[in-house]
Amino acid sequence: MRSLTVWALAGTVLALSAGASAAQGRPDARTMTCGQARALVQQSGAVVLTTGRYTYDRYVASERHCAFAETIERAWIATRDTPSCFVGYVCVPERPLEDRWWWMRRH
Repeated sequence: MRSLTVWALAGTVLALSAGASAAQGRPDARTMTCGQARALVQQSGAVVLTTGRYTYDRYVASERHCAFAETIERAWIATRDTPSCFVGYVCVPERPLEDRWWWMRRH
């Protein structure tokens, strides 16, 4: 009976710690300086930043953090000290979605 209690307690602690880490939220670019946001992207390689009350995006340091068939575009966001800060890049499809059947077209 005692070992069952220990296992139940251990399970509860594990569940609570996992829930707390999941509820931490993403970094908010509006509370960072431009340098802090840029450094976070460079150090992490890829990070999801909150950019507004209901907006967020994934910013990457280089193309190697993108999926296959994606390329990068420069990303500028508002931070605490500047309305337009270059933080890194966002991953975008290499071809527009409306052209995803390009290989089937006859020339």
